Amino acid sequence: MPMSDMPGMGEIMNRDNKTFAQQILHHASSGTSAEPNSTPTPMWMKMHGDWMLMFHANAFITDEQQTSPRGGDKFFSTNWFMPMAQHQLGPGYLTLRTMLSLEPATITDRRYPLLFQQGETAYGNPIVDGQHPHNFVMELAALYDWKLGEKTLFSFYAAPVGDPAIGPTAYPHRASAFENPVGTLGHHQEDSTHIAYDVLTMGFTHNIVRIEASGFHGREPNEHRWQVQQGAIDSWSTRLTLQPGRDWSGQYSYARIHSPEALFPDENQERMTASAMYNQPMEHGNWANTIAWGRTRSLTDNVIQNSYLLESTLRFADKNYAWTRIENVDRTTELLLGENPAPQGFQEEPAGRVQAYTFGYDRDFNLLPHWETAIGAQTTVYTPGSRLQPIYGSDPMGVAIFVRLRPIGK
Repeated sequence: MPMSDMPGMGEIMNRDNKTFAQQILHHASSGTSAEPNSTPTPMWMKMHGDWMLMFHANAFITDEQQTSPRGGDKFFSTNWFMPMAQHQLGPGYLTLRTMLSLEPATITDRRYPLLFQQGETAYGNPIVDGQHPHNFVMELAALYDWKLGEKTLFSFYAAPVGDPAIGPTAYPHRASAFENPVGTLGHHQEDSTHIAYDVLTMGFTHNIVRIEASGFHGREPNEHRWQVQQGAIDSWSTRLTLQPGRDWSGQYSYARIHSPEALFPDENQERMTASAMYNQPMEHGNWANTIAWGRTRSLTDNVIQNSYLLESTLRFADKNYAWTRIENVDRTTELLLGENPAPQGFQEEPAGRVQAYTFGYDRDFNLLPHWETAIGAQTTVYTPGSRLQPIYGSDPMGVAIFVRLRPIGK
């Protein structure tokens, strides 16, 4: 029997989503976040009995070279793999989903070079000028969408490891960032909660509006990336999402996060984010865009960090991709310490802003059946603030050369 003839499964497999509710039922992005209805999702899909099985993934093998006294060079792989199963159950749909990453093995020393990045810890010291790997288990979740009408859903999400309702779709899953092998500098202001523990979310969708609320454990993962590190639900968030048309999506979210940083266990955070996404399907291509703002405020000493992001990825002539990522982010004096423990009495303060400009290109060669295989490169140039220039130099930059691999529909 064709997939489209399976009872209730036609609207899930139909990628021409006409309503916001139909887009949500795909659950192909991170957590319960949403991208525009028209956003393409490369994946394998197959029916097994009355279950729909899907597989979604993205993997890079990268050589990164950076200038600057604080820069680094490294050969590493960023990657994630997301198997998913969906089944009609009663008046709604049950989705079982996990997301795994081999980055604990493919990124040594618990970091890869990323100039001006700060956030999280490893082996008792802060990670500075580097991005931490993802956990082996990035998500382990069950979702149930109770269909109350053609355009109305009541949704439940439960995940020992998952993504609460805060921020835009996390950068590894955004169509506008899908060709970029490294993380964003604003990750810890915008979407770092995409790996959180003991997440419970409820959401209500009607027409073009969705409102969600989550409870979760606020502590960020430590260097034990192979483990599932559970804890009490001590943090909360809420998110409002609007889908005014097939090509548009926007969200505003607010969260109170309890003790996210291991080195500052008494510090709680307030976080706000806002974002807008625009996607335009094209003949032989697609154009995906994201603009985002993230803000964290320490509830202990009132230190505020803002981040601003513009991403755009253009697919053209079927096999070619060109993209840019432009960021403007606040950094703090924790960056000046390097990866040294904070001295007694250290007070974190603003240290200025950094601008980062990334431009890249890759091309699919499709060397393997049912896989997109691309070779590409990108370069990033930075403009540090005056307080950071003596440490980083006046014109730091980085270059990445990579191979990218992901499944495409059979």
